[in-house]
Amino acid sequence: MASLGHVKPQTLHFEEALPLRSGATLANYDIVYETYGTLNAARSNAILVCHALNASHHVAGTHEGVEKSEGWWDNLIGPGKPLDTDKFFVIGINNPGSCFGSTGPMHVNPATGKVYGADFPVVTVHDWVDAQARVLDRLGIGQLAGVLGGSLGGMQALDWSLRYPERLRHCIAIATAPSLSAQNIAFNEVARRAIITDPDFHGGHFYAHGVVPKRGLRVARMIGHITYLSDDVMEQKFGRQMRATELGYSTQDIEFQIESYLRYQGDKFSEYFDANTYLLITRALDYFDPATGHGGDLSRTFASARCKYLVASFTTDWRFSPARSREIVKALLDNKLDVSYAEIDAPHGHDAFLLDDPRYHGVLKAYFERMAKECAA
Repeated sequence: MASLGHVKPQTLHFEEALPLRSGATLANYDIVYETYGTLNAARSNAILVCHALNASHHVAGTHEGVEKSEGWWDNLIGPGKPLDTDKFFVIGINNPGSCFGSTGPMHVNPATGKVYGADFPVVTVHDWVDAQARVLDRLGIGQLAGVLGGSLGGMQALDWSLRYPERLRHCIAIATAPSLSAQNIAFNEVARRAIITDPDFHGGHFYAHGVVPKRGLRVARMIGHITYLSDDVMEQKFGRQMRATELGYSTQDIEFQIESYLRYQGDKFSEYFDANTYLLITRALDYFDPATGHGGDLSRTFASARCKYLVASFTTDWRFSPARSREIVKALLDNKLDVSYAEIDAPHGHDAFLLDDPRYHGVLKAYFERMAKECAA
């Protein structure tokens, strides 16, 4: 399988205000995106990839002059890969509120001339889908072959099928849920409190103080990372391995290898991710619940859906468990929609959707091959 090689991000500017679910608006904003492959003459082979919490528009390929810059789904997308860019035109879009190029808390608010910081408006999955639709309008793509996403990206894919049912033919939702459980909301809240209570946070306006709330970001990432891995994987990789041959009898130093790993992940995350963005995106996760407008009835929620679906889950994913995916599948079947479901026995936990599991990639490859035949027909 060939590599996509170097790819370049592109930027679109929008002056027309984007109405947000909160009642606020976002005007004069930029959206950064990347594309891979070629749009066919019928403009029928486009697939939108929606990113999850700490990812971006850079889905595949590499950035010239940047080491270790492979896109976050590079193992899945490219020539000859399960999502084959010789057959599909793939689009990755960075959502508003992110910290990877699209307008977010780190940018200047044109209305005030000051950095948004904590004043950046709260955004939801619905708002992101509306922003993505505007990008596709600019690209001249009226209907997508499909929308693909994992985790929070899967929520966006589901929302696409509900908000714009006529604009996609397939929804591929992986390791996701129709809403967060109370436990998931609780994890998000603990992570947010770690950031908000960091003395360097300054109410979200830390940019003006020339500091970054790295301590809070480190803890937030450590909490999140624990939930992305299964107990089996953590035991296999680390067990009770010690850093030294003897106990140090310290309550503050690193004693176990798992502690070292979590601190490494936290340190790395705090160097590139924005604290306000973390608050915004985790809150968007909390808010997502399309059944709210239908009396909590998920089957009624999907009554307006028209596309075909592939839903996939992983047995050891306890953050977005297979039971949550089966809720989606039941709602789709209640509406007699065309749905394929794969529950993959993988040991990796929630992170499995990012990894190169042959059974998982086999399911996606077969599904995309059927989609490619539709596009060619």
